[in-house]
Amino acid sequence: MVTPTQDLEVQLRGLIEKLDAYVEQFHGGSVEFVSLDGRTLSVKLGGACLGCPLSPTTLHGWVAGTVHQFFPDVEVIEAK
Repeated sequence: MVTPTQDLEVQLRGLIEKLDAYVEQFHGGSVEFVSLDGRTLSVKLGGACLGCPLSPTTLHGWVAGTVHQFFPDVEVIEAK
């Protein structure tokens, strides 16, 4: 049986995959799901995002903004 936490993780992974495709297409970067611990989502930025001075904007604007829009119970989105 799938628990609510496992279901949330599957849904978040799907959203992060869609965000990854967008970030890759428009910026050459990447974002991947790392973990979900309670209400904290950890992601990994890669590609052109590594060392980019705008990566905090990508993380907090695009990734966190989109996650909060669809999953308001996820309180913290952090890069690992």
